[in-house]
Amino acid sequence: MQFLWWEVLLVKQTGQIISEKQKLTELSSTNANFIKQEVEKLHQKKLTQTIMIVGEGTVFLLLLLFGIYKIKQAHTKEQELNSQQKNFFLSITHELKTPIAATKLQLQTLQKHKLDITIQKELISNALVENERLNNLIDNVLLANRLDSGEFIFKKENENISELIETILHRYYESEIKKNELQLLIEKNIFLQVDVNVFPSIITNLIDNAIKYSFNEKQIIIGLKKINHKLVLTFSDLGCGILDADKKKIFTKFFRAGNEETRTTKGTGLGLYIVNYLVKQHKGAILVKNNLPSGSIFEISF
Repeated sequence: MQFLWWEVLLVKQTGQIISEKQKLTELSSTNANFIKQEVEKLHQKKLTQTIMIVGEGTVFLLLLLFGIYKIKQAHTKEQELNSQQKNFFLSITHELKTPIAATKLQLQTLQKHKLDITIQKELISNALVENERLNNLIDNVLLANRLDSGEFIFKKENENISELIETILHRYYESEIKKNELQLLIEKNIFLQVDVNVFPSIITNLIDNAIKYSFNEKQIIIGLKKINHKLVLTFSDLGCGILDADKKKIFTKFFRAGNEETRTTKGTGLGLYIVNYLVKQHKGAILVKNNLPSGSIFEISF
């Protein structure tokens, strides 16, 4: 409003100056043609100056509004980042404490009580599972940091990813495979240029998510096949699915649907961010689709 009022005042002032000059011209000469020419020049000058004032004022106003918009945009992003970081720290604290506390309890039980060998083996096995979970969490955090800093150097080799994926699945998810919760539909002898040190993170993060969000029925299918000149890797589940509004955000660092203080599922908001980054580094693309009757399908094409 200040800019608009400034424009109005300048236009009025210009009009007054032109009017005074016109009066002076009329008083200083008796030649009608000369007076007419001078008056026309003054009116043209008034029009030019009015256009200039309005144009400059409008440009200044637009620049000011654009600046306000960019500041608002930056402030909103900062608030979102702060919220995501708060959620991440709440989550990471919980994720670190849980396996540490569980392992400590199991070791204390072994230390204080003389237990049957079967129970001892079960407690040791549970402690190792918790330790593996803690190790995977730390690996994810460290990997995300290295990817962000640009320190990580990818070393790709032509690998039989059919065998690589099966090895990963049997190493980490043998229990789920035996219970038929995890099914493999993998074509044999498919080769791809991959970094074997980080490629497993794509597999484990997507399967962990599928298990985590399959609250009722666990039926996870991992497929790998050639379609024309593409390799397509899919992960489908019958879990709770993903809202359409969140599908564009799930690959953002720290993003998790809901609030960390009320969410019951575990996670740090790093898994899908890492997956997306690694897929792009392997010249692939990932998209998420709805599964029927429920759940999600993550499809990666190379």
